[in-house]
Amino acid sequence: MKKILYNKLVRNRIPELIEAQNESPDYIILDDESYEKMLEEKLDEEVREYHQDKTIEELVDILEVVIALCESRGFSKEELIKIYQNKHQEKGGFSDKIYLVSKTIKEES
Repeated sequence: MKKILYNKLVRNRIPELIEAQNESPDYIILDDESYEKMLEEKLDEEVREYHQDKTIEELVDILEVVIALCESRGFSKEELIKIYQNKHQEKGGFSDKIYLVSKTIKEES
């Protein structure tokens, strides 16, 4: 028998998919504090993977983790979208590709 170590947070259906391959998953259910810590690590992992692959699938993985982080902190996906829309309306997005180099503060006379 061969054992492969992962030691990472995985999607809900991964144990089921492992069993469907006639293999045996060994996993635990995390407490809330550990879950949030692992979500933050997962976010870092997914961002690294996006930087390597630059695929829409990796962006979806990032979004999945962001939604899970919101929900773990008591916010709904709908709240996330509403706050996104408000902030987008107030400050805009990034589509104009503006790179701010500096600003000059006018001195009062």
